[in-house]
Amino acid sequence: MGATSTPPEPANGQDGTSPAISLPPLREVIAAHGLSASKALGQNFLLDEQLLGRIARVPGDLSDRAVLEVGPGPGGLTRALLRAGARVTAIEMDRRCLPALAELGDAFPGRLRVVEGDATRLDHDELMGEPFAVVANLPYNVGTMLFTRWLGGDAWPPRWTSLTLMFQLEVAQRIVAAPGSDAYGRLAVLAQWRSTAKLAMKVHRSAFTPPPKVMSAVVHVESGEAPAGVSAARLERVTEAAFGQRRKMLRQSLKALPGALEALEKLGIDPQRRAETLSVTEFAAVARELT
Repeated sequence: MGATSTPPEPANGQDGTSPAISLPPLREVIAAHGLSASKALGQNFLLDEQLLGRIARVPGDLSDRAVLEVGPGPGGLTRALLRAGARVTAIEMDRRCLPALAELGDAFPGRLRVVEGDATRLDHDELMGEPFAVVANLPYNVGTMLFTRWLGGDAWPPRWTSLTLMFQLEVAQRIVAAPGSDAYGRLAVLAQWRSTAKLAMKVHRSAFTPPPKVMSAVVHVESGEAPAGVSAARLERVTEAAFGQRRKMLRQSLKALPGALEALEKLGIDPQRRAETLSVTEFAAVARELT
């Protein structure tokens, strides 16, 4: 898909969005700055502005909300978030994209802060300093790492209010998978034990420049109530062991994890079952029993 025109916005911004601001098509921005997607950085530029607007609407009303974006590139999703009324902090490590983002910041004074750096090395809570939504077309090479980091830790609820993230379709399906399915695994348990996760939309490969080899999808996650007495670190250890040998029975895959087999017995979970048959609630119960 190519870049499309964005419908004019109300001049007074009374719908919560920014007043109409004339911006050049994204293809012109990319051409003017001589940008090309870097395979090493996992970049694929999304140029369809109608689609970008749909993604920006997934987390709900963003008027005056703090939003963290990782890997904005030339700023396609960034402009959609700004048009939706968000205050955006964008982390970008590709210096080639900074001039294009600076121009976007000039068009939305005081609404865009660009941080040059590696998102995997920054403290996002400290950087934002307030509750924030995360909305990002994540670079493929760090997407899962960042996702599990946002879901991890024992401090709950998190400072982020929701995660709206673009992944490869296969990864997205693993996040929302149900027990018993081929896609069900560690990502599903970590995403669902104290959060709700849904697949918001699929995105065809042709929407990107250059087109990736696979389909993509947007996942939306909202934090929920954490089960009492369950440590995130212990749950991660249980799921790592169980799904590390997912074709084996639990009595084999969990035998090296101290207390795990005893926990199965106490909970009445048949040790001959395989990991993909356990519900998220059952995994949480096993983790609660570990010392």
